[in-house]
Amino acid sequence: MKKAVAVLLSLLLVFSCAGLAFAQESKPGFGDYEHVFIIGVDGAGGAFGQVDTPNFDRIFADNAYTHNGKAEYLTISAQNWGSILTGVDYETHGFTNDSTGDISRSSDSPNNSIFYYARQAFPDARLVSFNHWSNINHGIIENDLGVKKINRLSDPLVTDAIVNEFQSGKAPKLMFVQLDDADHAAHTYGGFSDEYYAAVQTEDGYLGQIYDAIDAKGLMKDSLFILVADHGETAGGHGGQTPEESAVVVAVAGHSVNQTMLSEETRNRDVAAIALYALGIEQPEHFTCSVPEGLFGESREKTVAPNPAARTAKDIFLTVIYRMVNLLVGCFDFLAK
Repeated sequence: MKKAVAVLLSLLLVFSCAGLAFAQESKPGFGDYEHVFIIGVDGAGGAFGQVDTPNFDRIFADNAYTHNGKAEYLTISAQNWGSILTGVDYETHGFTNDSTGDISRSSDSPNNSIFYYARQAFPDARLVSFNHWSNINHGIIENDLGVKKINRLSDPLVTDAIVNEFQSGKAPKLMFVQLDDADHAAHTYGGFSDEYYAAVQTEDGYLGQIYDAIDAKGLMKDSLFILVADHGETAGGHGGQTPEESAVVVAVAGHSVNQTMLSEETRNRDVAAIALYALGIEQPEHFTCSVPEGLFGESREKTVAPNPAARTAKDIFLTVIYRMVNLLVGCFDFLAK
């Protein structure tokens, strides 16, 4: 009798282990990552696929992306960054450009951001958000979660702050970044202008600097790196439903990310689902987003080429001057208010 019980228990243990292994295999990529870094480029739409972007190419060539993902129906910043960060459509979260500037968010607000779920899962983790457009830190990401929030007056200053973060600080579990200069160029010169496309190429340079700062710390071996846009542009602005406004880049890089073209049904708000999934956090039931089919597979070693944009001493000098001017302009703007 005792022998039969021992055999039965052994069989139960074997089946339990097999079931656990099957469950893990059926969710490839779930909880595979120690860090998730989301880089958002305002107004970039699908333009990363329309100009020369060497950093995008070297980072995502062996990974997954689409230049024709879907933005929210209203192609406006708050509606889309809100969806990207909360995992629900804009009609559900209700954010607008005005409300995110006026109303500060707390964790008892409805439709919490992914930072809320990351804090619940990892109480002591470092969470950071770097933004050019301060409304995101003020009115979308909650103010009582211990998220380190940095706002800067230009994309070069945002990029510098991120590089300094990785050079001097503990690596964040979750990081969100918003760059805004491409959208500024579109509003000033038009979405189909040479200046706009040049601004997108410049954003590609910042993308490379951020990636390299992360990689230099040896973090990319267990990190997920995501690029996403809120909306695209037209010659007259954005907010409508034209293909140019609605198509957005969604790109994902990581050791278990398959080399694939993501479906055009991929939405920018799917980034919320991807980020939580990679960190091993179960998706909240109210989310209206999902991890794209076939995004994750077996872990494999990947090699990313060096950044092709070597900086000369002249480049560095001009960058310092540019950033000092930006800082002075920002101070004058602040004093004038």
